[in-house]
Amino acid sequence: MFVLAMRSIRHRPGRFLATLLSAFLGATIIMTFNSMHDTAAQDGVDSVSAETLSTAAGVVGGYGTLLVFFAVASTLTVNVRQRAAELELLRCSGATPAQIKRMVVGEAVAVALVGAALAIGPAMLGGRALLEVFRDSGQVARSVDHSFGPVALMTGVDITLLAAAGAAFLAVRRATRPGGRRGGARKVLAYAALVLGAASVCSTFAFSAADEALMATPAYGSILLSVGFALLAPRLLKGVPARLPLSGASGWLAVRNLRERAGHLAGILMSLILFTAVSTATLTMQAVESDAVAASGRVKSVDAKNLETLNFTVVGIIVVFVCVMLVNSLYAATTYRVREFGQQRLAGATPGQVLGVVGAEGLILTLTGVLFGTVAALAGIVPFTVVRTDAVLPGQVFGVWIAVVSVAAAVTLGTSLGTARRVLRAPAVRAVAVTA
Repeated sequence: MFVLAMRSIRHRPGRFLATLLSAFLGATIIMTFNSMHDTAAQDGVDSVSAETLSTAAGVVGGYGTLLVFFAVASTLTVNVRQRAAELELLRCSGATPAQIKRMVVGEAVAVALVGAALAIGPAMLGGRALLEVFRDSGQVARSVDHSFGPVALMTGVDITLLAAAGAAFLAVRRATRPGGRRGGARKVLAYAALVLGAASVCSTFAFSAADEALMATPAYGSILLSVGFALLAPRLLKGVPARLPLSGASGWLAVRNLRERAGHLAGILMSLILFTAVSTATLTMQAVESDAVAASGRVKSVDAKNLETLNFTVVGIIVVFVCVMLVNSLYAATTYRVREFGQQRLAGATPGQVLGVVGAEGLILTLTGVLFGTVAALAGIVPFTVVRTDAVLPGQVFGVWIAVVSVAAAVTLGTSLGTARRVLRAPAVRAVAVTA
């Protein structure tokens, strides 16, 4: 099966470009920040600089690991679902489910290994640039030199390969297991995340305005709440669109398509929820904290500067990864519908009407993701603002929210409509002839 996996990659490399891009970006980020561990472990590095570097590597490295897994899992899930006919043919030819799993996992590991290898050079340059940022802000001494050592290399390769193997195994397991009751574990995890998130948010009121750890509990609470909503994405896509006040043939067909393809589009909605919640909550709380410190006339401590740098870095990483995940997933999901679009055109629909349906689907996805992401973000922002400033809703949230929603809408609608326009260039008869 390994030989078959290598042949599949060689003969159809375009299928694995999304996985390669996700693995490459993930390995680059993981190696870049874990090189701070190598840098901090050098002789002659003072304790303050070492703590700053180790904290950045630990926090962002942890977020990077989760994002790599979600990004690779999103692309592989779409890939495996689109290969359902191919995998079924292999089973009919005598391949066992275990052999199919080994083939798909082997493909993912091989692609991830290439992505990790390509990421070494950019990670070295990124580590140097990151260290320079810490130097310029005074968080790290000028005498500290960058080091790219075994910690960065081994963690980048190992985490990327493990994430790819685990994501591929879960994706093919869902595709090959027999029908029946599914989603029990996902439902339990979703409700557990919601309960823990609510508890973390409520615990904010146990802190005082002067506590350095005040921002931690509402931020983690928002993240957990967004994870809980994200895990319920298939259920949300089946229930929310039907309650939207949409009219016309395009709206009706868009709602029906989303409900029927809820499992396929759940990854896109998950990305939108996480992006909206984490970005809005983190940036707003950091803005409130910075304004409160400036109003008091105090100078930010090294720990406060570290936290601010980490917050902006984490949000930047999330923006990049979510954009990659959305573009990959939307591009793959839309190009796969070439036969469906051809059938609609042969049934009498114009290209403009098909684009109208795709646009309505993208709009519904964006609204649903933004809605639940905003709820998760506000659940953390409001308690933090009440404790920190005695206000309820900070004025900074509106500008941040508009910027976040604009990015989410631009990526979602731009990718889906742009891909659909390209797909519709093919004649309808030829599109219908494409194997589903």
